Amino acid sequence: MPFLKSPLTRAIFLLFLVLLFGVTGFFWIESGYTLFDAIYMTVITLSTVGYGEVGALSDQGRIFAIIFILIGFLTVALAMRFIVEYLVSGWSFSVIKQKKNRDMINTLKEHTIVCGFGRNGRQAVVRLKRHQQSYVVIEQNESLIEENEHQVLFFKGNALTDEVLEAAGIKRAKNLICALPEDADNLFVVLSARQLQPDIVIVSRVSDESNQSKLALAGADHVIMPDKIGGDYMAALLTVPDLIHFLGNLDWWQDEKSPNVEEVNLDKIPKEYQNKTLAEMQLRKKSGCNVIAYRDEDGKQFINPDANTSLSTKGKLIVLGSGESIQKLNRMFQLD
Repeated sequence: MPFLKSPLTRAIFLLFLVLLFGVTGFFWIESGYTLFDAIYMTVITLSTVGYGEVGALSDQGRIFAIIFILIGFLTVALAMRFIVEYLVSGWSFSVIKQKKNRDMINTLKEHTIVCGFGRNGRQAVVRLKRHQQSYVVIEQNESLIEENEHQVLFFKGNALTDEVLEAAGIKRAKNLICALPEDADNLFVVLSARQLQPDIVIVSRVSDESNQSKLALAGADHVIMPDKIGGDYMAALLTVPDLIHFLGNLDWWQDEKSPNVEEVNLDKIPKEYQNKTLAEMQLRKKSGCNVIAYRDEDGKQFINPDANTSLSTKGKLIVLGSGESIQKLNRMFQLD
């Protein structure tokens, strides 16, 4: 019975059964007892308080009383065990830890929800942490959670259910990463997430190339095939190794002299730099960073844009520089 999963409901159910058994027995065996008399006898017998009997019991009534005392004692002991189990579980370390995680998740805003903590989900978390982005991982594998709970914020549950997505704060989230191993599960999560939060940016992995279009149709903004990317990367290491090593060193923050790439939202920079041209902003002179790309408000991308390019506040800049230069740029635009 589903309602008996809780220790407290099991205890209440057992107590109800033994009370019903006692009342029925006394009322049926002792013909002179009213229903209230039967209830009274049941309660004082079960509680062993020792009050007087309503009336003299017959031999059959005494036999029933003996049986009822034995059954009642065992039932009450078992019910007390369930009650203690309920109280202890309510204060257990795991429950307290889950409540703490829920409280932390409730404070998140414009965060990223990662569904699944397999190879892809794990790597996504590494990148999010490196960029100091808030996130929460939905995972139902207890062993994975226990191994990584000190470094990762988890919400234990099945990402396929709307309740879990809502508990992870999807209505406040900015991004969603579907990194579940099965394409069908990712498709289901994408459909649910798009319905719950129409404006969320969704990135999903896919194993079967034929399912890419289905995920895009379901609402995924980006569909990634890890096996394909991995194969391209291995081949590129043989064909253009120096370029791959250079790109591989980007954004790793090894030291202040390592090359790094930064994405700048122009609507977040100070007004004195907004609606300017690249020449007027003088980014190279003031920070040491080079602008390698500009994406306008319509999504059109300009590689190595001209210095006289007028920049919209709804556009984005992609800049390249050392770690030190990127830090100067962030201070310049007050992005720290």
